[in-house]
Amino acid sequence: MQCATKLMEFNLENPLTNFNTIPSLFLLESDHMPTLKATDIDVCFRQEAICLISQFSCKFHPFISYLAVNYLDRFLSSQPIPQNKTWVLRLITISCVSLAAKMNRTDFSLAEFQGDGGFMFDARTIERMEYLILGALKWRMRSITPFSFISFFIPFLKLKDPALRQALKARAVEIIFKAQTVTKLLEFKPSIIAASALLFASHELFPLQFPCYHKAISSCLYVHKENLLKCYKWMQKIGKEREEGSMMDMASSWNTAVNVLDQQFSCSESGNGSAITTAALSVRREREMKRRKMNGYPNNETAHLSQVQHC
Repeated sequence: MQCATKLMEFNLENPLTNFNTIPSLFLLESDHMPTLKATDIDVCFRQEAICLISQFSCKFHPFISYLAVNYLDRFLSSQPIPQNKTWVLRLITISCVSLAAKMNRTDFSLAEFQGDGGFMFDARTIERMEYLILGALKWRMRSITPFSFISFFIPFLKLKDPALRQALKARAVEIIFKAQTVTKLLEFKPSIIAASALLFASHELFPLQFPCYHKAISSCLYVHKENLLKCYKWMQKIGKEREEGSMMDMASSWNTAVNVLDQQFSCSESGNGSAITTAALSVRREREMKRRKMNGYPNNETAHLSQVQHC
């Protein structure tokens, strides 16, 4: 498919080549969201589609899966889809993964997607579906996602140690990946999801600084305070489910989150790799110890927000 392969590779944190300023990202982010409300989306259909995307993209970079789901949500909200035809769902998901892989300049073969014995589609059929998706998305393939706003919100916490900033970002990225499966969060702008994920991460890693961080982000002119609070509560639910997972899953997710945004470290930053790892593990151990002492420190949002007046 020539038109899709000509799409330029883009950076996860800087998706727009012609608009490099933060105001432009905030201004255009709504164009990269589903047009339907979360309540109008068939949750079961979406979850099945996400499972297929995960299956088809399991050998690729995690960003490809995230981008494919973004395409899926925007496409599903643009037109009605037959709900009882399994082959339609499969064709749509394969095409979304294919487009995401092309945007990321990842080499692949259609056989990789269709080796599970399900419906088989030829290249021409997938290409026609890709064109349909491209048209529905108005060729806006350089999606503005929560990752685009991570670097903007991190400095609000005023952490001087690069290792601590990296730990905060890694945890927020981890939450953002998991949050994508929650249909309710489709109602929130990417910037709000990013801010909420960072707030949740700061609450876990730096509870003493959380009140001031919350105040700083809430005071940002680009942030809708009410939506921030609503989204943050959803992040708490997601985080709670996450903590109920196994320690093995925690380690795996942590490594994935770190790699997603920071594979392009400079030599100087790479030299501090051991320091970053040590700091991250240290913060995590401290967080786990605090959880074992639930009565020793207030762990609810209200208790922390009450300290805002002291910032």
